[in-house]
Amino acid sequence: MAAHSDATASGLAHRAVIQVTEGKATEAQDRLAEEVPVAVHYNGEPFAVMMLSPGDLDDFASGFSLTEVGVMPGEILAVDTQPLLEGIRLDIRTRHPLPVEVASRADRALPGRSGCGLCGNRMLEDVLRQPAPVGGGTVIDVTALEGALQELQRRQPLNAATGAHHAAAWARADGRLVEVREDVGRHNALDKLIGALQRQDIDTRDGFAVITSRASYEMVSKAAIAGFPLLAAISAPTALAMDLAQRCGLTLAGFVRPGRHVIYSHPWRLGQGG
Repeated sequence: MAAHSDATASGLAHRAVIQVTEGKATEAQDRLAEEVPVAVHYNGEPFAVMMLSPGDLDDFASGFSLTEVGVMPGEILAVDTQPLLEGIRLDIRTRHPLPVEVASRADRALPGRSGCGLCGNRMLEDVLRQPAPVGGGTVIDVTALEGALQELQRRQPLNAATGAHHAAAWARADGRLVEVREDVGRHNALDKLIGALQRQDIDTRDGFAVITSRASYEMVSKAAIAGFPLLAAISAPTALAMDLAQRCGLTLAGFVRPGRHVIYSHPWRLGQGG
């Protein structure tokens, strides 16, 4: 497994706070989640501004480029990260110019908030995109699903420190986690995970993803675009997310807990265990 270069250093801020316990106030130092505006540029041209945790930006560049722009990993020539007073500029240089219809989205883009993966789009056709069908996959035993969930709970150092980070993880069919990425935004964490898998050329056809959030429409969309056969969420999906998962062939599970989960689409990939 590749080393996670800044698992605890980046993404944490220390602030003085007043802690009140049973009516008694004391001064304390607290660890808070950093939330930084990142200006995403392609070939020097501005495309979007996203709010995210400042770690794993190369992974984010790769995953975001695929799920939001349609740029394949082999098309990315370089990623330049430039810290600025106001935030971070992320300049992604691609082998070919962005298609006109994609580049034009920048003219109508809004800043992307950390809690919303779609609020940077003004046009309906940009939001309700239909990913290509997800093919293949293997049957995942429920014990593997629960094992991945338990391991994920132990592999979230940023959330353990702040209580404010989401995580997205990729597990092999036996439930062993391969990569975990954290971010203040659930969709950013998933983009970082997708980018990490792409950059390491990890085959995602015989495994599954686990996310520590609800399975909203954009989470299912990103998972399908990345070719994930199964997405398991700790919280609930939306109706639109379920409909999309059904249409594109992705197995969607929600409310994943020890001894319990709900399957919303394509149940054949989830076995019932022994």
